Amino acid sequence: MKNSIYITYLAAAMLQINKITITQYKNYDFASFDFKERVIGICGLNGKGKTNLLDAIYYCCFTKSYFSKTDALNVQFDKDGFRLEMASSISSEGGGNGEDGSEEQRLILTKRNETVCIYRGLGRKEFLLNGIPYTKLSEHIGKFPAVMVAPDDIELITGGSEERRRFIDTVISQMDAEYLQQLIQYNKVLQQRNSLLKRFAEQGKTDWPLLEVLDEQLIVPGNFIYTKRKNFTSDLIPMVQKFYNQIAANAEAVTLQYESQLNTGDFASVLNQYRQKDFMLQRSNGGVHKDDISMLLNGQSFKNTASQGQRKSLLFALKLAEFELLKTNKGFAPLLFLDDVFEKLDDNRMQHLLHWVCNENTGQVFITDTHKERLEDAFKSLQVKYQVIEL
Repeated sequence: MKNSIYITYLAAAMLQINKITITQYKNYDFASFDFKERVIGICGLNGKGKTNLLDAIYYCCFTKSYFSKTDALNVQFDKDGFRLEMASSISSEGGGNGEDGSEEQRLILTKRNETVCIYRGLGRKEFLLNGIPYTKLSEHIGKFPAVMVAPDDIELITGGSEERRRFIDTVISQMDAEYLQQLIQYNKVLQQRNSLLKRFAEQGKTDWPLLEVLDEQLIVPGNFIYTKRKNFTSDLIPMVQKFYNQIAANAEAVTLQYESQLNTGDFASVLNQYRQKDFMLQRSNGGVHKDDISMLLNGQSFKNTASQGQRKSLLFALKLAEFELLKTNKGFAPLLFLDDVFEKLDDNRMQHLLHWVCNENTGQVFITDTHKERLEDAFKSLQVKYQVIEL
């Protein structure tokens, strides 16, 4: 047929949130928002719900809040539950030639999705994608990849190793469903092992065969997690260094390294090495749950010597590296949420960051700020199409 088009490739895929409807979630009784552009600004005074709007979208992507550890804290005051509905689309640009050999033609292929979460209180939660409920919430992770940057994320730089492990796990879990399942299994066995160690202390006797069984069950997922983390950080670290130098606009020597007890010994040896300490402290001291990323600035501890601006630059470098790795793995840019970033960086660093997220980045980005004029001025200077939602 003369005008028919044959798809020969897919490229430039884009994930976009088109609409979200929020019912009884945090400070929202009922609200609905339509997102019409790739770059979205959300403005309003503190307490109006800017961060909560971002969190509602994040919840639909991850089946949990970014900021609240329990669902009960997400329910609007004096209500019993909440409901979130998110309409999204993944568009791919296709190309090909007509039968008559005409010039390449392009069309957009779009897959639309509807995500619904219903929380009824007392831990009762339903999650549905296109009307089909999940049997396991973990099956949803990675379908709508997203990166959040929020003020408290500075703990990723200044806090303990748990924050950095959580960061690593969040990224890899979006790229590898098997990793998430192995992580769940590891944490389950680790909890059982710690309970057993406490029981040994309480009863004054040791059940060696049971401990050895749990050790074997810990080693298999632990080795899997270690291998995945080692490979992941080998890709992450050089990318972080590149982004740091771009944001800070200098060539400071930032060094990162994946730290694990398994770097110098196999898992069984590590467990044996820490066994006496485990009995004393009644918890497991050897394993991948102790992993970390060390950070140095010019050879010194980063969190002890870096300025506030340097810490924030490294935080954004980590997040942008996360973004790029997800984009490469998924074949399209993940969502990017920037919460209250104008107050966190100086003008020079902010200009470098916004240029990257709005101009070089091809994915949808949500940016909150208390000042509408500041948002609009920034978008206009970048010469991008944008939408500003005022709360």
